[in-house]
Amino acid sequence: MESIKLYSYYFCTPKDSVLSKKTPHQVPGRSRGKVSFGAINKLAIPAIIAGIAEPLISLTDIAVIGNVEKNPVEALAAAGIVGSFLSAIIWIVAQTKTAISAIVSRHLGAGRLHAVKTLVPQAIAFNFLLSLVIYGLTAFFAKYIFGAYNAEGLILKYSVEYYQIRAIGYPLTLVTFALFGVFRGLQNTLWAMKASLAGAVVNVALDYLLVYGIEGFIPPLHLKGAALASLAAQLIMLLIALYFFFVRTPFSLKLRFKINPRIKDLLFMSFNLFIRTAALNFAIYLANAYATGYGKNYIAAQSMLMNIWLFFSFFIDGYANAGNAISGRLLGAGDYKRLWLLSIDISKYAITIAVILMAVCGVFYNSIGLVFNKDPMVLAAFASVFWMVLLMQPVNAVAFMFDGIFKGLGEAAYLRNVLLMATFLGFTPTLLIADYFDLKLYGIWMAFMVWMLIRSGALVFKFRKKYLGAVD
Repeated sequence: MESIKLYSYYFCTPKDSVLSKKTPHQVPGRSRGKVSFGAINKLAIPAIIAGIAEPLISLTDIAVIGNVEKNPVEALAAAGIVGSFLSAIIWIVAQTKTAISAIVSRHLGAGRLHAVKTLVPQAIAFNFLLSLVIYGLTAFFAKYIFGAYNAEGLILKYSVEYYQIRAIGYPLTLVTFALFGVFRGLQNTLWAMKASLAGAVVNVALDYLLVYGIEGFIPPLHLKGAALASLAAQLIMLLIALYFFFVRTPFSLKLRFKINPRIKDLLFMSFNLFIRTAALNFAIYLANAYATGYGKNYIAAQSMLMNIWLFFSFFIDGYANAGNAISGRLLGAGDYKRLWLLSIDISKYAITIAVILMAVCGVFYNSIGLVFNKDPMVLAAFASVFWMVLLMQPVNAVAFMFDGIFKGLGEAAYLRNVLLMATFLGFTPTLLIADYFDLKLYGIWMAFMVWMLIRSGALVFKFRKKYLGAVD
């Protein structure tokens, strides 16, 4: 037991971390000044690289698929629809990663890491079993699922074929994400970065080899090739994550029959985050369903816009991940002043990243769409709306920052309520009104803007109300 405490202090704590070098945790209310830029970036930069690896896999898929010779628009539309559904499922069930991270980080901050030693393997086993259930249900009903997205004909056929291969990776992905949650709770995002980068490299290489083929050696497999490339990447990520888990952490995968008493907190937090993420993905589903109904050019353009938006989101989310890990430790140490200062600094960094992304994309505005597709109708639809995606980025940055901090603080119920309000009182009415006036993609992204404004505003209001007074 004592060795685990020593591990958490000497090996999980960066030299410039939020913990005191003299004591394993802070005295409640006592502060040593704000968390340094270096300490935040030690977590944020690897988290950014790890975070963008997943959307990079999807972006590579649509870039490669969107340029095939055979039915590129239909293939791109199918990849976009399936990618959206996969993200929805994975985001919903992978919320245990966030719950694990929050619980581990708080116990680390309080110097009680030993209390979650049996919780970690139980949480990982829960993720694995849940992934098997989801695979069995969704693979069997794939035709009906993508029919609900208004897909039909060749787009529906491609969607089903692509998904039934990609879905095999659910157990690989969800176990990997659970391991990443453990790493983040231990204040280490570097291990997840290495695993994610390796997976991204494998995916990019295999995408080109399997989709286009090599004459005389590998036949071109079209969408199936992209699905197999993603599956291989997920396997590589899992194997690397398992290596770091066994070699570098004090935990194991040995299950105990006695349930850890903190499993209730984990499941309760996960359940609230499940609901929250289900609401989030309902908005994305609705957007894609409406875009598909507008025609194949619109859903192809929407696939490009959504994947770029997700790429930006994961990029900015690196600082949210740092906020998630550090805020949990500060809460465990009772250091509210540094928590408040952290929220200010981390928001500044994220907004700066958002502005840089806007500027870069503004310079290459007319060239970005050509990376994914060459159809002039698709490119025209994309270019007409892309500016709206860019305009949202500073608002997104604030929302994602406080999202990460609130997860670290265990405020899952409030996050749930905010997403439900933003989705059903903001996004959905805006989309329905915009559709009535036939605004098409403009209406979809107007709805997303309203959605993000509600999310960011509600989180900032709650955080100021609860923690500003605590530091006075």
